[in-house]
Amino acid sequence: MNWNFVYVPLMAITFAVIQIVFSHTPVVETLLQYLLFISVGFSNIVAFYLHGFRGDKLAENIGWPKGSPFQWEIAGTSLAMGILGIMSYWIKGDFWLATIIGFSVFMLVAAAGHIREIIVNKNYAHGNAGLVLYYDIIMPIILIVLYIIYAVY
Repeated sequence: MNWNFVYVPLMAITFAVIQIVFSHTPVVETLLQYLLFISVGFSNIVAFYLHGFRGDKLAENIGWPKGSPFQWEIAGTSLAMGILGIMSYWIKGDFWLATIIGFSVFMLVAAAGHIREIIVNKNYAHGNAGLVLYYDIIMPIILIVLYIIYAVY
């Protein structure tokens, strides 16, 4: 099981709580800032590295064939999402919204792909089903809900 999908959001929440407690920053804004920075930014920079430079190993983990050029396409998308997430630490407002929309579309399409693989190819590899699938669905929902709360208040 790939617990990174649990540890990364927990790390973001931990940093947010520390900042909230010691700096008395707004809860929703701070939580959203760190989720974007770590769960979108940092984790997608790591995904860029894994897809781009460890593609065969990652493909095997997902249950897909090795040597596919799709790895560089996913690496490029992950790099773009990672840069947006990192920049979200400093740039807020509409930039956050654009980052959340891009990330959410990417993740929800990935989730649909994982579900298709499960249904069509019975692909239950731990890199295709399980925590990765839940993360691909839950993280966009969390970011969207937090952004709505942030924007309304």
